[in-house]
Amino acid sequence: MSSELTENRRWLFKERSHRKDLECQRKSNVADFHLQDFHGVAKDYAGYEFDVCYTSVLKRAIRTLWLVLDSIDQMWLPVHRTWRLNERHYGGLTGLNKAETAAKHGEAQVKIWRRSFDIPPPPMGPDHDYYSVISKDRRYGDLTEDQLPSCESLKDTIARALPFWNEEIAPEIKQGKRVLIAAHGNSLRGIVKHLEGMSDEAIMELNLPTGIPILYELDKNLKPVKPMQFLGDEETVRKAMEAVAAQGKAKK
Repeated sequence: MSSELTENRRWLFKERSHRKDLECQRKSNVADFHLQDFHGVAKDYAGYEFDVCYTSVLKRAIRTLWLVLDSIDQMWLPVHRTWRLNERHYGGLTGLNKAETAAKHGEAQVKIWRRSFDIPPPPMGPDHDYYSVISKDRRYGDLTEDQLPSCESLKDTIARALPFWNEEIAPEIKQGKRVLIAAHGNSLRGIVKHLEGMSDEAIMELNLPTGIPILYELDKNLKPVKPMQFLGDEETVRKAMEAVAAQGKAKK
């Protein structure tokens, strides 16, 4: 493999979490990582080196990044955190787990909210249990009122994530930096959609496996040299993707 391709390797990493919420920014102390499962695929990370890391301001993504950096012995790398890489804001559905939401609203409606490109869920109103928690959270203290949404569609999530990619991450890659991103399913889907040139319909059906890195090799124009590569054995990746696809179904 040429040195140019090696230098332009990039990882996208969906956060490892066992939260049961359709939430984006609810305060929680998500510490229930399946460390045994994580380290079971950590062997696939050996030999990768990075120069700079990016993650959201949500604990589960930050802790996922810690686990990755610890497993590759690069805890010293610089890390940039941004709300723009946060998970999608599920508005009025925040605090409900996926199965309960499906039982209440129906699986078809939940799939529309979760998988349609431009249809947001119901907004989070001032009477919502977590409204004051989020609106007064210091992590978002510098945001203007229009930057702090009450709900988001996938289109909205991509609209806030992509400017950060274009303005902050892409210039680093063009300088030859090897970049590691630990974020969330929907913010990462936005980056994948951009890199792959996927249609709105195609990105809605893409299930990114949780806890399994995606390797991208980019050319000088930041175009993929080849399709995304999942770092993990085929069976592990398949099961992880099926688990994501099964979310939002009511429990029998």
